[in-house]
Amino acid sequence: MNLLGNTLFAFTIAFTGMFAGTAAQADPGRFMDMKAAVKAPIGHKQFCRDNRWACPQEQYQPVVVKLDEARWNQLIAINAEVNRRIRPMTDDDLFGTVEHWSYPVNGYGDCEEYVLEKQRVLIEAGWPKSALLITVAKDVSNSGHAVLTVRTDHGDMILDNQVEAVLPWYSTPYRYIKRQSASSPVKWTGISDTRVTTVSSVSQ
Repeated sequence: MNLLGNTLFAFTIAFTGMFAGTAAQADPGRFMDMKAAVKAPIGHKQFCRDNRWACPQEQYQPVVVKLDEARWNQLIAINAEVNRRIRPMTDDDLFGTVEHWSYPVNGYGDCEEYVLEKQRVLIEAGWPKSALLITVAKDVSNSGHAVLTVRTDHGDMILDNQVEAVLPWYSTPYRYIKRQSASSPVKWTGISDTRVTTVSSVSQ
């Protein structure tokens, strides 16, 4: 395992304990508190209209990924590779509109493009769809932000284009609002994020 992988794997173990099985109910603190069904973001509805193959009307059996060292290293590598490959550009500059979700266009995109590409690459690498969930949050400036939640037996891990490290959800500087349902790619679920404090700055 490389140094970064070793450091982050140790960090995750320290916070979540050694592999305690795959049931999300085992330790709710590791997992986001999911609430009632909510409306999908407008951008995701538009993405699904444009990419129907990526949003099938189907039901999944929700699973979590057993996060061994090989999977952990792969997660870190894919997160870093996509972050390097895509160059940031706003939807207004790229598409001429305030909000537009798409796969990266000519190597450019904003947070949603990063998320959609990471989800696509991980699915192609064999990760289960029901464990790779687009998630909407508010950042430290109270602006909308999207990240990818990966459901693992260590808890919900976050892949982000603003924070390079792959971190447990509760160690990120965001207030989580809603995410894709683990049982369907076209349904969304609200998140109850009642944490009092958050990290005050975002590492670049």
